[in-house]
Amino acid sequence: MLTFILRRLGVMILTALCLTFIVFFLTNLSPNLEKLAKQQANNRMSDEQVVTWLAARGYDDPVIVNYGRWLGVLPHFTREEAGEVVFSRCADPGMTAAEAPRFCGVLQGDWGWSTVFQDDVLAILAERGWQTAKLMFFVMLVMVPGALLLGVLAGMREGSKLDRSLSTVSIATTATPEYVSGVIFIAVFASSAVGLKWFKGTATSAMENITFENFTLPVLTIALYGMGYIARMTRASMTEVMTAQYIRTARLKGVSFGQIVMKHALRNALIAPFTVIMLQLPWLLNGVVIVETLFNYKGFGWTLVQAAGNNDIDLLLGVSIISVVVVLATQLLSDIGYVFLNPRIRIA
Repeated sequence: MLTFILRRLGVMILTALCLTFIVFFLTNLSPNLEKLAKQQANNRMSDEQVVTWLAARGYDDPVIVNYGRWLGVLPHFTREEAGEVVFSRCADPGMTAAEAPRFCGVLQGDWGWSTVFQDDVLAILAERGWQTAKLMFFVMLVMVPGALLLGVLAGMREGSKLDRSLSTVSIATTATPEYVSGVIFIAVFASSAVGLKWFKGTATSAMENITFENFTLPVLTIALYGMGYIARMTRASMTEVMTAQYIRTARLKGVSFGQIVMKHALRNALIAPFTVIMLQLPWLLNGVVIVETLFNYKGFGWTLVQAAGNNDIDLLLGVSIISVVVVLATQLLSDIGYVFLNPRIRIA
């Protein structure tokens, strides 16, 4: 098991480096850098002035060099005049060239400065990420038990009316995007036009104080979309288990249907859905982008939209790191959990 984990960690590190380099390359294309120069200096800068501004800050160096500086494995670009550092990401105002540290990047805890929020990127992501973590916690709390219940009930008796009804509900929820169901929820349950003012159409107040009124709609919007997919996988797994030989043997021995489901079928039926549930966590990062924007909940997804819309390069790169880490970590955890749930799996 230890060898398996170490090998996977090595693959994860290589994958993370490749993915973050791709994002770094795309965010540092010439149009983005030109826009950044005009945002930071002067919107009326000429092309020659833009080139000079970028060259003075090391942006015209090779991409792989700047990527190494951003990671913190290569010394950062430093420009000095009269022995004093006039530009360096590593230097504080007033530092001399000798005092300025050479390395300052992601590995050193320096994730850059947000041009939109005028704050440290790491501090922004910690605050916004915590808000999204709260949202994801409640989504999983609603989505996972509900999906498993629907899937188990539908798979217990394949082809029954209950199976067909629940399968239809699962397909309908999966086929409805979050931006559609979210708008419908707001129009029906939060709009004064319909009259059902049960919930708030915005979740901004939930950042400070979560209540049933301001947090129900965003949670349901995300949970319903993922619930259908997990329920269908659970139903397929449960159907396969219920036709297994040991289930038939238990029936012939006179074991009650409830005991067969709870003691024999359920544990084996949940092996496949476990992987699907774990892989829902990366998907939730995509889902919250739409839902947080729709309900004005200022979390991770809302921050991503603001960073992309305002060409905030350092913040975009920080968001990419978090996204890559979450995706790779959940895949590792799902593989490890799958091994423990299914002892038949051998690790080569």
